[in-house]
Amino acid sequence: MSHWPKTAAQLMAGGSALLLISSSFAAESNYDPRDLFAPLSMPTPANAYRNGAGKPGELYWQNRVDYNLHANIDTAKQQLHGEELITYTNNSPDKLEQLWLQLDQNIYRKDSRSSTASQWHRTQFTDGYKIDSIEVIAGGKSYTADTLVDDTRMRIALQNPLAADGGKLQLKISYSYEIPGTWGGRTAVTPTANSKIFEIAQWYPRMAVYDDQHGWHNNPYVGSEFYLEYGTIDYTVTVPANYYVVGSGELINPKEALSKTEQKRLAQAQQSDKTVYIRTATDAQAAVANSTSETRDWHFRMEHTRDVAFAASADFIIDAARINLPNGKSSLAMSAYPPEAAGANKWDRSTEYVKGSIEHFSQWYPYPWPAAVNLGGHGAGMEYPGIVFDGMKDKDDKLFWITAHELGHTWFPMIVGSDERRHAFMDEGFNTFIDVYASDAFNNGEFAPKRDGEYAPKGGNPVDEILPVLADPEAPSLMMPAEAVAEKYRHSTAYFKAALGLVLLREQILGPDRFDPAFKAYIKTWAYKHPSPSDFFRFMESAAGEDLAWWWRGWYLNNWQLDMAVTGINQVDTKWAKGTEIHFASKQKLVMPAKLRLQFEDGTSQDMQLPIETWMNRFAPSIVLQLDKPLKSVTLDPEHKLPDADRSNNTFTLQKTK
Repeated sequence: MSHWPKTAAQLMAGGSALLLISSSFAAESNYDPRDLFAPLSMPTPANAYRNGAGKPGELYWQNRVDYNLHANIDTAKQQLHGEELITYTNNSPDKLEQLWLQLDQNIYRKDSRSSTASQWHRTQFTDGYKIDSIEVIAGGKSYTADTLVDDTRMRIALQNPLAADGGKLQLKISYSYEIPGTWGGRTAVTPTANSKIFEIAQWYPRMAVYDDQHGWHNNPYVGSEFYLEYGTIDYTVTVPANYYVVGSGELINPKEALSKTEQKRLAQAQQSDKTVYIRTATDAQAAVANSTSETRDWHFRMEHTRDVAFAASADFIIDAARINLPNGKSSLAMSAYPPEAAGANKWDRSTEYVKGSIEHFSQWYPYPWPAAVNLGGHGAGMEYPGIVFDGMKDKDDKLFWITAHELGHTWFPMIVGSDERRHAFMDEGFNTFIDVYASDAFNNGEFAPKRDGEYAPKGGNPVDEILPVLADPEAPSLMMPAEAVAEKYRHSTAYFKAALGLVLLREQILGPDRFDPAFKAYIKTWAYKHPSPSDFFRFMESAAGEDLAWWWRGWYLNNWQLDMAVTGINQVDTKWAKGTEIHFASKQKLVMPAKLRLQFEDGTSQDMQLPIETWMNRFAPSIVLQLDKPLKSVTLDPEHKLPDADRSNNTFTLQKTK
């Protein structure tokens, strides 16, 4: 920028002068650059398993679990009888003398920890899993397992340790349990107007994760989220012959499970960008009326997955459409819901929402599975690989938002398999981040901007909605384990604050040109693996080219506030021609890079970026600008993009005096 022209300088000297208005703001400051910019030790160190660039290291390992499952649903007694064969591969460098399994159905027992410890006060119960037999098959021999069941987990003591670096064994389990009613939440039998829906999840004993971070992840399940190993799951569901089953993965036996008409309609849907009805309301009505004691098998298979779930009912409308993926492949968007959920602003549009959401999310990483199913049932709002459980009564924007959000979990944590029980922000927050943009993109912003209910009244600025949380001394940090966060803060922190943190990182700190390639590379690098928060922090710094220790410290490791201000403007050495000095201060511990708007007396304005380095070694920084015309005011963050606690001090206006 050039100096003011002589005529302007003479005008300033000969007429009026612009005076600096002093401020006591700096005296009230809690900001100390020595705290914010101190060297940061990541929560977990880099090593041969996880390197300094946030990538899997040279010695990274991960165990594998493959399942062969058969579930038989007794629809009259509302019971599930299961047969399970687990193939477990120990890729760790450790011999394993015992194995741990998760028995999630035991959460419904009256004596479970969750009955008193969880934030959902249950008044109805089941007996949980009834384990009929467990057999260990290893080294060509089999024996009855030596087990200990404690709450929602089971320990199996092995007669001989399972060898490291690729040792394998199998577990053969026979079991049954009573399927809870809608009080079961994430898995339930849900009544419809004419029949009922079996929403089946957490339905088989699952191997606990053994990893380099914590060894066995065998904490009791108290109703929050899951952390699971990857593998191939092949499963068969036996139900009454008039039932229709939708589930995770690919339907292997469509010729046996579907009528010829349904097969033909399904083939049409696989080639159609418009919704095609595979099973109509009339078909559902006829199926409900055709009650039978005959059964039918539905055989599914899913690869590169950590879990499967399914739903079964005689009372399903089924529709579908093709999903177009950026790698030239395609998948299938499908919806299953009872006739009373149908309607132009209701579930008639569900498949459209599934298709639009998956196509948008696939810009980050292509959707990997042959189908994506939206189930209209009890309304648990819960995600599983390839299928999500939503509410049959949902409609309008709520139906779109819940559909997009639950499907977004495909990427976090179904593809990027973070430990969502310990690090909810890597699950709910990362997902909320991507579905914010999905709302903007769908149908030219029909449901934009995304709002998250109680903390987001329409018309409010999203960055202001986080201010009460940042100001609350009792609010947890994003690093707090999910199960230790009070329900009061669960949504506002793990969902909203975590998502806003990524929005700010993308739009205000790094910019999309650096953030987007780094974030896509992170997903691709950690697909079907188990990254930690430290891996993410290191990866983004290395891939985007920025030391972000200050951001991780203030927004993630702590719950620090932001309150930056412009505190004054003055001449350099009392001469405007030497430059204009602008002064800043922060009342709170966190600062951020920000846009600075210079408003001139002639009505024009000029924007510049105030980088984070401005604050790096000064308690109350200042900058000197060479301007070529008289300045009227200066504003920090003029577009209101930052969660600044007090915006009244963001603008400083010069006053003319004689």
